[in-house]
Amino acid sequence: MSLTLTLTLFQTHRNSFQHINGVTVRWLLTWVPVLSWLPRYSIREDGLGDLIAGISVGIMHLPQGMAYALLASVPPVYGLYTSFYPVLIYFIFGTSRHVSIGTFAVISMMIGSVTERLAPDAHFLVNGTNSSSGFYINEAARDTYRVQVATASTLLTGAFQVVLGMMRFGFVGTYLSEPLVRGYTTGAAAHVVISQLKYLFGVSPQRHNGPLELIYTLVDVCALLPQTSVPTLVISVVSLAVLILVKEINSIYSRKLPLPIPIELLVIIAATLTSYYIHLGDIHQVQVVGEIPSGLLPPAMPDRGLFSSLVGDAFAVAVVSYAISISLGKTFALKYGYKVDNNQELVALGLSNTVGGFFHCYSVTSSMSRSLVQESTGGKTQMAGAISAVIVLITVLKLGALFEELPKAVLSTIVFVNLKGMFKQCADLPLLWKTNRVDLLVWVVTFACTLLLNLDVGLAVSVTFSLLTVILRTQRPKYYVLGWLPGTELYVDAQTYAEAKEILGITIFRCSSFLYHANAELYRQALEEKSGINVNKLLKHKRKRIAKEKREAQKNRKSKQLRNNAMVVIPTNQPAFSVNKETEFARQCGSDPCTDSASVGQSECVANGNVNWGFQDEEDTCATSTRIHMSSQSSTHSVILDLSTVGFVDTVTLKMLKNVREQISVCVCVCVCVSVCVVQHLEQGGFFSEGVCKSKVFPTIHDAVLHCLMLKGRELPSHHPGHAQPCVSTNF
Repeated sequence: MSLTLTLTLFQTHRNSFQHINGVTVRWLLTWVPVLSWLPRYSIREDGLGDLIAGISVGIMHLPQGMAYALLASVPPVYGLYTSFYPVLIYFIFGTSRHVSIGTFAVISMMIGSVTERLAPDAHFLVNGTNSSSGFYINEAARDTYRVQVATASTLLTGAFQVVLGMMRFGFVGTYLSEPLVRGYTTGAAAHVVISQLKYLFGVSPQRHNGPLELIYTLVDVCALLPQTSVPTLVISVVSLAVLILVKEINSIYSRKLPLPIPIELLVIIAATLTSYYIHLGDIHQVQVVGEIPSGLLPPAMPDRGLFSSLVGDAFAVAVVSYAISISLGKTFALKYGYKVDNNQELVALGLSNTVGGFFHCYSVTSSMSRSLVQESTGGKTQMAGAISAVIVLITVLKLGALFEELPKAVLSTIVFVNLKGMFKQCADLPLLWKTNRVDLLVWVVTFACTLLLNLDVGLAVSVTFSLLTVILRTQRPKYYVLGWLPGTELYVDAQTYAEAKEILGITIFRCSSFLYHANAELYRQALEEKSGINVNKLLKHKRKRIAKEKREAQKNRKSKQLRNNAMVVIPTNQPAFSVNKETEFARQCGSDPCTDSASVGQSECVANGNVNWGFQDEEDTCATSTRIHMSSQSSTHSVILDLSTVGFVDTVTLKMLKNVREQISVCVCVCVCVSVCVVQHLEQGGFFSEGVCKSKVFPTIHDAVLHCLMLKGRELPSHHPGHAQPCVSTNF
């Protein structure tokens, strides 16, 4: 007995353990996607492509990391750190196989606007005898504090993204429409160009913050052009010419070249060697990168005292970086037929930023140029990203000091050339003009706000404007009266389709948008206009009828009183009044029991016809309703409300529908075509009554039409399906 009990308990616990283990495995595979594909990684099929792609992307990481670090207003070596740690984190937690995580011009610019706002040069001026003005900038202290600002912002950005991803808010990026993102990145690219002009010309304009920052900076740069450093300008022009020429060659001969020419790295090497042997930094006063420490820095906690002043900027960076990354990831996923998890991508990007914040990195996202190279050179998994991180690691550990003599102007030209793709987004304007003027307006307004306002304020204004366009479009939808396509069960706009014929006496009303509080009243007004039912006139007629019924009832009561008070002698050979004769007497006095609510029978005033018993319950009294009255003043005997576009019902919409039910159902039969999921909302709100009950709810318009015609003893003309014939209104 004890052995049997022991075996039973063992089997039970084993099943429980297996269930727990299964749940744990599924949880791990969901939150750590690398465990799902790395054990099945095929070196034979994917190894060579990932190796070539990883080396190519790693070579691109080096110049772009150092160049974009200038946009973030931190020393170039921190761009290399940013190209290493976040890439490894995304390798573990990311779901896209082709995107290249790391530095990106727009995000770097957003971080740079924050670092320069909180750590401007003016805060680090110290007395010095070597300066003509008596002051000089303590660049070491300034850069240290800017790194603190950048890492604190990055940690906060990652925290926002992780929390949103854990709460399954991956859809937050969908609020940034494609025209908005493209207009914003184009405007941010203009900010990047203006910010890099000082390195190209070797001048030092004053730093501006707030609205019109771009305009003020451009004016200052133009005013300082007479002070241009000629050696710096020559380096910039030569580097630009070489980069643009070779980039075009890569683009034209992309199918013939096994790998794109790594012109950025070659230009950096050539410029570094030239600067080292000619002493551009010492003799010609050309700004160079400066000291690059070898090795990796130990992790450190960013300054938590900065968090309160970085909340808004960090949230903006979190949303923009996720929107850029997920849009690029979905593009590759659609092309190669795999799935990218929105929420997991948000978590992966958040962890990349969070961990990077501890290791002296600034915010990252997917880079379009590196991702295209990774995809075009044969990369098939994120193993290519891991290989690129190894390339960056080797550079940081052993080769970083070799780039100390690199002119900053060369890094600026690399930024310039890589912005070509963003400025090509201006080609969206003619296409949007032809296809969608509202999206064109969103693009232009976003671009203008980003140019004239700062990046964070411009983004907030742009998102607000984009949401307003959505609200205005839903507030002013199109309303249709539908007609029947003979021989089918289809109902389409009668004004658009010539063969669609309106059914005499039935108005089928549809709204092109969903209903909510902003357009509920407009819906009611359009319904009255399209159906031709004058509700005010009908209500006036109803009030007159009620008043007449009251007068007749009062007259009947007086007549009954007179009859009771009169001393009437009934002969024995005459029968007493029966109920039927009393009713006849009341009718002669002007009272009609069919219009008196106290004496209505269950079927005396109801039109004959079938009802929809699919939604009928015990409390429905629609079959015995007394509210279906035919008006001699209107040809419409039935109104069908097509609410198939409604996904939810708020209180204002419910109140409007109740008013429609109360006002219109006094003269017509109102049927509703709505999805089943909304029926419960209508029932909870008290929409259904004797006039419109759940048996008047139909899944399709055709069912509602057949019901309304059956109530009138009519039917649709019979045509062979597929052979639509002209429909004459007299057929109905």
